[in-house]
Amino acid sequence: MERLREIEATIESAIEPDWIRHGTPAFRRTNLALFAAGFATFGLLYCVQPLMPEFTRDYHVNAATSALSLSLTTGVLAVMMLFAGAVSDAVGRKSVMVVSLLVSAVLVLISAWMPSWTALLLVRTLLGVTLSGLPAVAMTYLSEEMHPESIGLGMGLYISGSAVGGMGGRLITGVLSDFFGWHIGVSVVGVIGLVCGLIFWRALPATRHFVPQPLRARALLDSFARMFRDPGLPWLFLEGFLLLGAFVTVYNYLGYRLLAPPFNLSQAVVGLIFGIYLIGTFSSAWMGSLAGRLGRRKVLWTAFALMLSGIGLTLLSSLWLIMLGIVAITFGFFGGHSIVSSWVGRRAGNAKAQASSMYLFSYYMGSSIAGASGGLFYAAGGWPSVAAFVGALVLAGLLIAWKLYGLPPLVNVATPPTPMTKGAMP
Repeated sequence: MERLREIEATIESAIEPDWIRHGTPAFRRTNLALFAAGFATFGLLYCVQPLMPEFTRDYHVNAATSALSLSLTTGVLAVMMLFAGAVSDAVGRKSVMVVSLLVSAVLVLISAWMPSWTALLLVRTLLGVTLSGLPAVAMTYLSEEMHPESIGLGMGLYISGSAVGGMGGRLITGVLSDFFGWHIGVSVVGVIGLVCGLIFWRALPATRHFVPQPLRARALLDSFARMFRDPGLPWLFLEGFLLLGAFVTVYNYLGYRLLAPPFNLSQAVVGLIFGIYLIGTFSSAWMGSLAGRLGRRKVLWTAFALMLSGIGLTLLSSLWLIMLGIVAITFGFFGGHSIVSSWVGRRAGNAKAQASSMYLFSYYMGSSIAGASGGLFYAAGGWPSVAAFVGALVLAGLLIAWKLYGLPPLVNVATPPTPMTKGAMP
């Protein structure tokens, strides 16, 4: 039966050679390429998160300054993603993505051996510029080149690669740094990124439906301005800011608490805790499906309520209860992100690409601003102050979710969720 389906797909691809369809060699090559790209992109971005206590020790900086190694990258990434798609409209999809991935991997390799904190931050800032080219363009490539019947599976594999990469980058550096030092851990992630970049370059089929378009800055700004006249979209953008801001802040400073008394965990064990991240691959699908059945406005507030309860558990002295709290925060975050991102796509109408870009801008700015600000709270009062700060962010998100409960529903809208926002992983 499987062989028969492959033969049918091959015949169909011969009739319609321009589309990438399920069961064809081009489909398998595309999925391999996009899985590798997703894995590399988010591994390169988040590999420094478990290393912040190491940076504090080696470079003699405080927790807030150490968090700049991630916050500067995500802040620049947020801004550049507003424009990366427009650049790819002018110069081509694949070329932008290939350069983005290969240059980013080289920058991570260089960052592993920077002699000073300032030099490390400079390289991580440049990384935000170069990384923006892949997540901002990958979904556009799929929507242009893949047959509508096959795009769902292709999108899912890209998202899976992003999720595994986000976890893998953290795990690799967290564990290897305990045995060989963080320089080796980051170098390994850079080498993996470079290999993934080469696989992506060779495997991804060339674009066939791309039509170059000149950059039109005024038209782009006008489309962004129109979105802020919608009664729901600005609040949804803010929800993205609060969700990732709270989530990243927890993981940024969790290591400081668990490495210190009374827990005194090793860096390797703290790195393994990032395996909890895998829960998100289930919760995003489950809560997204639940919201589809019951309505987003009826389910969104539960994600924030779950995160709030998890934050409360992290204040307790039992390591097991703290881990349960991290599970609750992670589950709620991924579920909330899935609901909000799909809601943005539904309300955006024909401006899906611009709405996706603005949502991702807000999303990553939350990581940058809240992630760095959390260090000030840690310096002022340790973990309880961080928990209070994160709790305030989540509470604000809960209040907005209740406000959105009364948002007038759209009528006669039958558009599916935008894929770009659903593909964004922390």
